[in-house]
Order: sequence, then C-alpha cells, then structure tokens
Amino acid sequence: MADQVDPVPRAFLGVEKSVLHNRWVSRLDQAGQNRALAMSQMHGLPDLIARVLAGRGVTVDEAVEFLDPTIRSLMPDPYKLTDCEKAAKRLAVAIRNSEPVAIFGDYDVDGAASSALMYRFLTHFGVKAHIYIPDRIFEGYGPNPTAINQLIDNGASLIVTVDCGSTSHEALATAANRNIDVVVIDHHQVTHDLPPCHSLVNPNREDDLSGLGHLCAAGVVFMVLVATLRLLRESGDKRILAIDLLQWLDIVALATVCDVVPLKGLNRAYVVKGLVAARHQSNAGLAALFRKAGLAGPVTPYHFGFLIGPRINAGGRIGDAALGSRLLTLDDAVEAEAIAQRLDELNRERQAMEAVMLQEAEAEALAEYGDGEGASVIVTAHEKWHPGIVGLIAARLKERFKRPAFAIAFDPSGKGTGSGRSISGFDMGRMVRAAVDEGLLIKGGGHAMAAGLTVERGKLGLLRAFFTEKAQKTVSALVANETLKIDGAIAASGATIDLIDRLETAGPYGSGHSQPIFAVPAHRVRDSRLVGERHVKVTLEAMDGARLDGIAFRAAETPLGNLLLNSRGANLHVAGSLGAEHYQSSRRIQLRISDGAPAK
Repeated sequence: MADQVDPVPRAFLGVEKSVLHNRWVSRLDQAGQNRALAMSQMHGLPDLIARVLAGRGVTVDEAVEFLDPTIRSLMPDPYKLTDCEKAAKRLAVAIRNSEPVAIFGDYDVDGAASSALMYRFLTHFGVKAHIYIPDRIFEGYGPNPTAINQLIDNGASLIVTVDCGSTSHEALATAANRNIDVVVIDHHQVTHDLPPCHSLVNPNREDDLSGLGHLCAAGVVFMVLVATLRLLRESGDKRILAIDLLQWLDIVALATVCDVVPLKGLNRAYVVKGLVAARHQSNAGLAALFRKAGLAGPVTPYHFGFLIGPRINAGGRIGDAALGSRLLTLDDAVEAEAIAQRLDELNRERQAMEAVMLQEAEAEALAEYGDGEGASVIVTAHEKWHPGIVGLIAARLKERFKRPAFAIAFDPSGKGTGSGRSISGFDMGRMVRAAVDEGLLIKGGGHAMAAGLTVERGKLGLLRAFFTEKAQKTVSALVANETLKIDGAIAASGATIDLIDRLETAGPYGSGHSQPIFAVPAHRVRDSRLVGERHVKVTLEAMDGARLDGIAFRAAETPLGNLLLNSRGANLHVAGSLGAEHYQSSRRIQLRISDGAPAK
C-alpha cells in the first residue's frame, strides 16, 4: 500500500495569496487542535489561549506551569555548564583577595548588560572593577592584544570577558604570556579549538552538555554569579546576606529580549521575572531611559526591544560604546539622566542616518533587482554609509523584499564592511563562509539568520553573482511556499482587554515563542490614513458595528499600506497581533497589522 501523503492544509479564510504574497494557514494541524481542546477542557483555559499554547509546542501537562514560570524550577545546577565551577572559584578568590578586575564586554545590549551585571556583583563585595568596551569601528568585535595589554598595565590581575572571547586566541595568549588569568563567559558558536584561558563558560562549546545553548551572554553570566554566590555562602562570607541576584533580572531580561534568543525554558523565566523587576524601576539607568523613551504603562518586551535596546545600541553604533554599560551600573539618578539624554540624542542621530541610508539602499535595490521577485539575495553598497548601521539597513531590506539582504559600507580605501540578515530556512552564515573559501571576501562569518563580511570593492560584482548562484534554488522555493500561520479568527467585539491580559500570561513573545497572529475576517475599512513618518492607521468595523483600531508600522508606499489606504469602505481580511496602548489613565486595544487581503 502506498504511503499516504498529508493533504495540503486549506487556506485560512480562503486566502491563497495575500497582498504580501502569503498563503494563510492555520498554525494548528488536527493533532494541535486536539491538544488545544484538551488543554481548554482540563485547565479551564479560553479557547484562543489554549490554541496559542498548543501552537507553540506546550503540552497539556505543561500548561499550568508554563503560565507561571519560575527561576527556581527552570534553572538547572549552574555546575552543569562546563567550566562554570572553575570560573566561579576564580571569581570567589578575586573577591576574597580584593583583586582589581577588568571586565571586557561587547558593544551591543547583551554585552552592555553582561558587563553591568558582572560589575554590580563584584563591586558589591568591594572589588575594584573596570569595564572596557571596544570601539566598534576601530577595534571590532572581541578582545584584542593591544586592549588586553592596556588593561594589565592599568593593574588588572584578572580579566573577565563577557559576550565575547571564545575565539580570541591571540588576545588571550597575550594575557597568558603575562601570567594573567582570563575567565571567558560567552554564548557564541565556538569550535573544539579553544583559546588559552583559565576557564571558558559557554553553553555552545562542543563539550558542554548543559543544553543551555539558547541563553544569551547575560543569562550565562547570571548562572556563573549564582555559582559564585554558592561558593561564598559555603565559605561563610557574610556579605552575601545583603545581595539579592533577582533584583538584577531586569538587566538579564533586557539582554534576553534584545539579543533575540529563543524565549523558552530558563530564558522565558528570565524575562517574566525580569519584567517584574523592571516595573519597580530600581535601576537608575533603565528608569532614566524609560523616561526618555516616554514609556507609558508597565514595561513589556516591546519596550525593551524597540525603545530601550536601540538607545543603548546607539552608543555602540555611532557614539561611545561604553555608555550603555556605564548607564546600567549607575545608582546616581543625576548621572543616569545625563547619560540617558546622550544616548537618546545618539539614537535620534542614528534614526536620521538610517532613514537616509535606507532610502538610498531601497533605491539601489529597486534599480538593481526591480521589485525583488527575480532576486535571490539583495546586496546593496555605498561609499558614504556608516558601518555601524548597515545591519539595520539589511534587516529593513529583508523585511521589504522578503529575501536575504546585505548592506555594505565602503571606506575611501575600497574596503567594505557589510552585514546581512536572512529569511527563515536559508543559512546565510554558511553562504558567507563559502564566499571566504572562494577568496571573494577578506573575512566573513555568522549564523543562519545573520552574518558579517569584509569585501574589496573590486570583488563586489563577483560576490553578487556568487550569492545569487548559491541561494537561487533554496530562496526561490522558500518564497514560493511562503505562508502566514494564523492562531485563530477574532471579530472586533472579541478583542477585549481581558483577552489581551490572558494572552500576556502565555507570553512573553519573541524568538522561538512567536507573537500570536489573529485574522480579523471581512471587516469594513471605515477609515485609513497615514500617521507619523511611514505608518498607516485604520479603523475596522464589523457587521454588528463593533470597531477595532489597527496600525501597520512602516507600511507607507508598500503593498500592504497601499491596500489599507485604498480600501476605505471595502471589506478586508486583516491579520496581525493584538496589543493595548496606554493612553493617559486608560488602555486602548490596537491591532498591529502584518498582512491583508480583499474579502471576496
């Protein structure tokens, strides 16, 4: 008997091809629907909440604990991390002997948060600690021999690298040659060829069996500090009585959200409990940034990812890379306000530069590739772009053209620094490494969804052709079969504050735990208009007269934006995520629109 072939799932609401060329399908297959039904019946959960949980792999037995995650239940013994006990013992010795410690971090949010977390812990015990963040443009990523020598010359007897160091062989050899211990705490991919150091705590090293490779660096640092605290407690150090690591989970949550690591297991507990800590606003630096960002209502992952993270990153992209880590270490509200003000100004400068660069990149992409449908990889380049912003441009190009995309900034010598962002299902890092092997790049690397590269101007054409050849077959198949997974259908009258509150208990949402997408079927577009720079705002009306406000961010002059603006009075199927905007003392429901199609 021939094997049965699973039938192609029916299109949700009959949408075979949306305005963004997506086929809408239900996230749940029959087994998933059965699991959602059982969850709803056994635990009394609303149908939509049960569907959301089932669609994200939560089992019936896990549902209750999933809705209330705790650090205690989800954190394994830190010693399961290879070298964690060894690193903790070295930190405990440094604390007992009051050794001067240099903390070498990365220039992004995870690096800033990891550095601040280690700094706060060490200084609590009276250790003289100093944070060093390299300059993104002049020093690049990770420790370098010059900086290591400088830290040692300034008196450091222990160096702790956070969010970097796993592949810094030359720099760490420099420290070893000067008899200085280096403790590496990282999460980036690393081969079996480890650098010379005292200890290397990285759940992604090949001999680590902890199963914690999904943690960001700050999450790994937190576990090392838990282990260090255990050793200090066992030694009878009374200073541990005045320390509560949980108060710093706001920093860990910030890094976890901004580093886009999967929100599962311990990561999810970090964020849930970290949001509770953040809402107390006990961290002077975060509180100052909340004020600058005009935060309204309780802190959410959205605020971390889209309001706070970009401001901290702005220092590393176009200003002083150490500003972010410095801000997160502060207890002085006046100094925190001054640094937050500077980061806010840098972020505005970054936004202005990004807008110009994006306009130029989109124009080049349209000239080079037309509407993008015939391209497999988008590669744009310019002599006047800022190398600290090319990653943001690549992400925007990927969003618009739904293709892997690169943006490259060339300097006057003809050397280009580029960054790429990929679509799900295509391994960009592998393609970039292949280009290095072919001699088309000076250097390059990355992972499936993002990569960096350095290229000579004269080889750009060859690189474009190579990328096209490598990606054509896979990307064409991915684009041709692109779907939008729908968690359920909801009418305007069903979009309530109670539903949103219940959805939040099933969150937080992000990488590995995607934001629920709901379809709003056949609602009339009562009003649509442009707001802000490039956003499209709409009011949807159901047959019973109930209304729902929606917004499509950065949709102006896109197919989705044009559909919304040109459909006043018409019925549309609209898909998006539900949220609540805080306005003065009230909360207003809003649909963040991600796709649409005419209702036939």
